[in-house]
Amino acid sequence: MKLTESEIPKEYKLTEENQCKSIQASILFNNPKMYEMIFGKIKSQEIQNFESSKDSGSILYLEFANKFESESFVKSLLWGTSNKPTNKNPEEIYFKNNILIIWSFNKESELKKLSKTKVEAGKK
Repeated sequence: MKLTESEIPKEYKLTEENQCKSIQASILFNNPKMYEMIFGKIKSQEIQNFESSKDSGSILYLEFANKFESESFVKSLLWGTSNKPTNKNPEEIYFKNNILIIWSFNKESELKKLSKTKVEAGKK
């Protein structure tokens, strides 16, 4: 589900620096053991960080040992009481079986749209 180098638009570059838009997404990725009692055991996690002259952000990929069933908690963690993306907390999420993907980009990010299209196409 990760974007390959050939799929990344030329104006973007991969970077090692975390580009998450909110502290909540960063904490979730950097300290997943803090949430294992709620989420269950994490089998693997990866992050892709991107920068361009007009955009930056991160895609967080988390795979759990068992089916992920904490969708409502993740929504509350990322968005608070709004229960949906906001300008301050623009993350969007995807759940399927034991996979959680978090896109931490601004709302109109071209790269986020590209990644979401790839994930949606792969879920069939």
